[in-house]
Amino acid sequence: MARTIVRSLAPYCLIYRGGFDPAPGECGLPNDEPVGSVVLVGNAGSALWASFQSHPISRDGLPDPLNRWIEQVVGDVAASLGARVVYAHQGPPYLPFLTWAARCDAVSPSPLGLFVHPEYGLWHAYRAALVFPESIALFAPDDRPSPCVTCQDRLCTSACPVSGNDLIRNHVQGCAGSGRAEGRDCRRHGCASRRACPVGREFQYIPDHMRFHMETFLRSGDF
Repeated sequence: MARTIVRSLAPYCLIYRGGFDPAPGECGLPNDEPVGSVVLVGNAGSALWASFQSHPISRDGLPDPLNRWIEQVVGDVAASLGARVVYAHQGPPYLPFLTWAARCDAVSPSPLGLFVHPEYGLWHAYRAALVFPESIALFAPDDRPSPCVTCQDRLCTSACPVSGNDLIRNHVQGCAGSGRAEGRDCRRHGCASRRACPVGREFQYIPDHMRFHMETFLRSGDF
C-alpha cells in the first residue's frame, strides 16, 4: 500500500512523509472514528509549485489558493485509496502534525525552531495526512540522525540581520513583520537564516514559491 500511496501522490509532486499505527486515542483524532494507520503527505523543495501553478485554483483570485489546491488533490487521492484526509492548515484546533512527523520521519527541531531533515534541510512541509480505518503496510520509519548534531558552523544562528540574542522570536518579529530595512532581503528572497543552512540547498524554494509563502505569512499577521 505504501508504494501505491507514493504513486498516487506523484502526479502532484507530493510525497509520502512517513506513517505509523497509533494506539487508540493517541493521535488526537476523534475517538469514535477507527484509525488503523496514519500517513503524512507533504512536499520537499519546489517540485509541487509547477503542478499547483498549472491548476485553475492558483489563478482564481480567491483566498488561500495553495491550501485549497492541497484539499482538492489530496482529497481525490484519499478517496481513491479508501482513506479520509485531515489537513495541517485546518484549525484551530490544529492536529499535532509535528508530533506525528517526529515519530515517523527523520526530522527534529533546528536552532530556528523549524524541523530540519537530513536530506531536505529546512525546505520541506507537511500538508495533510491520510487516515486509514485499518492498519496498512507502511515503509519503515526514517531514523537518520539530525544534521544539526554534527554541524559546527551553525550559520543559521548568525545570518539573521535583526535577531540579536533571541533568534527564534526576533528573526520573525523584527525582520519579516516590522518592515525594517534590514529585513528587505528576507522579505524578497525568504528568511536569511533559513537560507544559510547548508543542508538540502538543492531543495531551496524557487523565487516565486519563496515569495508566495513570505507574502502569505506577512498577510496573516501571525508573527
